[in-house]
Amino acid sequence: MANGKRIRILLADDHAVLRAGLRALLAAQEDLEVVGEAADGAEAIRLTQALFPDVVVMDIGMPGVSGIDATARIKRDHPAAKVLILSMHDDKGYLRQVLRAGASGYVLKKAADTELLAAIRAAARGDIFLDPALAKALVDEVMEPKPVGGEIPTLSDRETEVLRLIAHGHTNQEVADKLCISVKSVETYKARLTEKLGLKGRAELVRYALHHGLLKETD
Repeated sequence: MANGKRIRILLADDHAVLRAGLRALLAAQEDLEVVGEAADGAEAIRLTQALFPDVVVMDIGMPGVSGIDATARIKRDHPAAKVLILSMHDDKGYLRQVLRAGASGYVLKKAADTELLAAIRAAARGDIFLDPALAKALVDEVMEPKPVGGEIPTLSDRETEVLRLIAHGHTNQEVADKLCISVKSVETYKARLTEKLGLKGRAELVRYALHHGLLKETD
């Protein structure tokens, strides 16, 4: 994290062998630190209260309190904590549920060795990280944009394009490169979007785009 501070991580999964593997993967990174492990959702909630991690890496299917319910509780009681779902389920239904619960991302376990580190760092920055295949599935599911009523602000073509690229998980630099504008211009558009739509941060922009059918296939 900024100023040399390590990202403090809580691992929540009911499989001890998997937790050990994740701990070993994260321990090799200078900017990451595992501060605790939980074997179920209830323990994840308790340890978040006790340890104040920056990011909780959460499984969905755990005994007792599920990962989705634990995510909702953590975001309600500790909104500063970011929750990143690590799941074996390649299912857009689960993705919708965890986004509604307040998660900052969804990574498939089969891709953990290639995507988890980037996802943790993105969550810690306040960004959202979606498994690319599941994000595309959600986009493909959108049959028709919802009509824009009078109470929903009208976006310019460029604002809409910036919003779509952000919702697809692109970084500010990637958005700038795709639109041939500066990173500072992207940040200005993001600030304008959050003010115009009354939203806070990338995660809420993504949810807005999904809810209002503003996503489309991107290059």
